[in-house]
Amino acid sequence: MSDSILDTIDSPEDVKTLSARQLTELAEEVRERIITTTAHTGGHLAPSLGTVELTIALHYVLDCPRDKLIWDVGHQCYTHKLLTGRRQRFDTIRQHGGLSGFTNRTESQYDPFGAGHGSTSISAALGFATARDLRGSDEHIVAVIGDGALTGGMALEALNQTGEMGRDLLVVLNDNEMSISRNVGAMSAYLSRLRANVEPTVQRARRDLARMLTRVPMGDAMLAAMDRMRDVVKGLVVPGMLFEQFGFTYLGPIDGHDIPALIDILQDATRLKGPVLVHALTQKGKGYQPAETDPRRYHGTSPFSVENGEPNHKAGRLTYSQVFAQTLCELATDDPRIVAISAAMLDGTGLNAFKRQFPDRCFDVGMTEEHAVTFAAALAAAGLRPVVAIYSTFLQRSYDQIAHDVALQQLPVVFALDRAGLVGDDGPTHHGAFDISYLRHIPNLVMMAPADEAELRDMLLTALEREGPVALRYPRGAGEGVDLSGPPVAIPIGTAQVLQEGEDLLILAIGSRVRPALAAASHLCEEGIDACVVNARFVKPLDAELITSLAASSGRVITVEENALAGGFGSAVAELLADMELTDVSLKRLGIPDHFVSHGNKTLLEAECELDSEAIIKAAHKLCQATGTGRLKQTGGKVAT
Repeated sequence: MSDSILDTIDSPEDVKTLSARQLTELAEEVRERIITTTAHTGGHLAPSLGTVELTIALHYVLDCPRDKLIWDVGHQCYTHKLLTGRRQRFDTIRQHGGLSGFTNRTESQYDPFGAGHGSTSISAALGFATARDLRGSDEHIVAVIGDGALTGGMALEALNQTGEMGRDLLVVLNDNEMSISRNVGAMSAYLSRLRANVEPTVQRARRDLARMLTRVPMGDAMLAAMDRMRDVVKGLVVPGMLFEQFGFTYLGPIDGHDIPALIDILQDATRLKGPVLVHALTQKGKGYQPAETDPRRYHGTSPFSVENGEPNHKAGRLTYSQVFAQTLCELATDDPRIVAISAAMLDGTGLNAFKRQFPDRCFDVGMTEEHAVTFAAALAAAGLRPVVAIYSTFLQRSYDQIAHDVALQQLPVVFALDRAGLVGDDGPTHHGAFDISYLRHIPNLVMMAPADEAELRDMLLTALEREGPVALRYPRGAGEGVDLSGPPVAIPIGTAQVLQEGEDLLILAIGSRVRPALAAASHLCEEGIDACVVNARFVKPLDAELITSLAASSGRVITVEENALAGGFGSAVAELLADMELTDVSLKRLGIPDHFVSHGNKTLLEAECELDSEAIIKAAHKLCQATGTGRLKQTGGKVAT
């Protein structure tokens, strides 16, 4: 029989049966399970380690799933998954067909609202609270939001509306002073003052009072009563707190790793009427020394050795993010107008290297993508050359600012879209599947994608030299290992590149799909199918003259992109062929299908989405067989079915 407490937890109801000592033991077991599992699968280690005790306390107090527990971003929800019936499948987290690394409505009744992007939880909680009140029910609604996500404009909008509506709602602020990188901005500074000034003051007052009460009869009972009034005491010490101005009852700060104290304050909070905010201080990466020492590195980690925290894979080729940052530093050395902007992603985008070299020209604006774009627009209007480095999936939040503040005014802002295409284990909330579709139709904007990291260098220079907005998309992970010794060279806007001549079939590939297209063409050549491969380089403007000429010559075109088929690169080519009235050209588009792609190994997902070389070969066979080709008959080439 197992002595593990965690192995007896099949639902939050089992948590409620545990003693204080057992809850502490449960926290240790949960932390160990998260560390050992993440070492094997990779994942968001440091965020989840920081919320172990907080999650246990929440499930001890709440009655989930009747009560609604809503996580912001969701990357800190591993303990939540372990306590809500998913313990036996926890080793499948972020694996294809396994548990999601974030909350997911289709996965469990304990996940009332899906997450993956930041600053959404308070808005969602207010929606649930409003629906509850309209139904006339009385369940508790709780949002857990980090201090990093609280810098986002959406969170502040939700705080404002929640305070105005006055509905019963509990917000738990998980304050670890970090998002991925250390937090920035006035909100972060305000919370720092609370941590530094309020807590020591209140705790010192309590210690002094405790020493006095130990000398009088019933002193312990009096101290307990005073503890129940700690929010009142704190209100006297620090009046006019920001959250109270928003209409919230503020409780805290409290040690987010003290389970009994958390249970007490959460029970008090759920009895109060109106909006309540509990401020819990946590340590990102708590309980695992490497993650405590370097929480940024272990925010999202690949598989690693538990013993020393070192990654299982050895460092190899430079990543696209690293090449982007190194090139930007080179160009900025010669051009003082170049500045860089990140939205809480200095590490993820590689801009930490730029920050070290040019600290006064690098701006981390926090989790505020919309602000980042308009801020960049004004910098450009003032004569600078801003580069906004944001993950493709997060730039979706800035659509209006890109169109209205940048493109309409034709300002020279460069959008560096990291993590474009499929990103693997983080799944549908993080796949950069839509950027071509949501950007290419915006007037004045040029969009391009490199086939390798050397071309990324050339395109970054090209973008910075243009007097207008440019979007540059590139994938996650290591580059192709090409030579990077030469200086970057500007590419004429809208020019494609023929990589391989061929008469039977034209394969138009963009970005990460160029290499698979070349591999497919090589295989097809062995079968007698002579395929021309073009690195399109530009989504907008297309190289219309080259594409239409080659398409008319072969009569068969396959487009390949790591973006949604709807409105993507292939759609742009189809529009071009239609506009040029090339009605006798057969076109097959390969791209991400019209559904949200799950999480899993990237190579597996590429095959599943029919984006790899095998899929290109299959598409070529079908296209040639359907249309026939005189040349194949003459040479005896075979077309597979």
